[in-house]
Amino acid sequence: MNEALRFLTSMAQALATMSLYAPSHPARLRAAESSFAQLRALLDVTADASFTFVDGDVIHGRQTMRGLDGWDWAERLASIGMQRLEFDAGTTEADYRALLDIVLTRLAPRSASAGQSAATDAVVALDRIRFGSIGVRGGARSPDEDRFDELAELAALDLDVEADTVVWIHDEVGARERIPLVEAEAVVRSLSGAMHSGGAMMLPLLQLKEFDQYTTTHALNVSVLAMGLAEYMGLAPREVRSYGVAGMLHDLGKVRVPREILTKPGNLSPPEWEIMRQHTVEGARLILGSDQELEVAALVAFEHHIMINGGGYPERHYRCQCHRASTLVHVCDVYDALRTRRPYRDAWEPARVLEYIEKGIGTEFDPDAGKAFMAMMRKWEPRLAAARRIDEVGQAA
Repeated sequence: MNEALRFLTSMAQALATMSLYAPSHPARLRAAESSFAQLRALLDVTADASFTFVDGDVIHGRQTMRGLDGWDWAERLASIGMQRLEFDAGTTEADYRALLDIVLTRLAPRSASAGQSAATDAVVALDRIRFGSIGVRGGARSPDEDRFDELAELAALDLDVEADTVVWIHDEVGARERIPLVEAEAVVRSLSGAMHSGGAMMLPLLQLKEFDQYTTTHALNVSVLAMGLAEYMGLAPREVRSYGVAGMLHDLGKVRVPREILTKPGNLSPPEWEIMRQHTVEGARLILGSDQELEVAALVAFEHHIMINGGGYPERHYRCQCHRASTLVHVCDVYDALRTRRPYRDAWEPARVLEYIEKGIGTEFDPDAGKAFMAMMRKWEPRLAAARRIDEVGQAA
């Protein structure tokens, strides 16, 4: 990580210096040479010289670089369509100088219109450097994007560290009634990095390996789906991240539900069902009691089983509109629950789940959230199915 920090710092310094001089000036050449030396030092120690710039954050590979919080160049690069940078091991100084020239050209006020046009490019490739924008909106796809997606889907299946962290968070909440917010946000940042680890956004969903892992797997999947849906609907990056935290914590109240009820291989009795229904209230109470900065997450924990027609639970004394985050998490929650095999039923096929959601739009599901989710999942289900097949083969090997 230190080499990555040195390289990005040197690149910012090189760009600042080069902007002051003519292309042939020695100072400009020296700045490029010095920064390229830092890039070579990085490439000598890592096989992953890739960077993603999201919401002012800098992600190296899949790790957020804490030393660059608020780094202004993250937003400047993203604003000119360079949310993603990838350097091959064989990157040459000529390649790197060409990249710096492109950055300066896009940043130049006189080429503002050209920069805006370039910012819409999905992927641009030099000989050994790739860069481009990230997102889930439609548009033509390049062969590089398809290759990025394929590689990202394979890599994203390994989220064991994040899963272990969610287990630990639940244990901490159960034992001490406190939410380790730093760790929770770190998991969401890591998931966001995995989502944007290729040339276009992807949905790295985990597969259930054991029934006892359901709570953990479900929390991570709903977080990813909520962020994907929020981004698909055009929400601001910080709001997207907030919805990711809310999605991860939406079922937190289940730490208060006895294990034998959570894992019961059959229908719950009326008393057991009443206990289960209380997880929404318990989750909101735990979140509010732990950190007052998590109001959205608390609302989602309380509201994520409420239908827009007033049905669902918990029952309320009067009708009121649920928070938008709750409506998004609700559809994501239902989708992942139905797509997952449980002790008392098999997983539903994608077409059946989407048909259920479509029928529920306007009664159970918010129309905007439901329609956007349908469009997003019709795009992503074929790739998710392929990732599931890869995962199943890996487990069987």
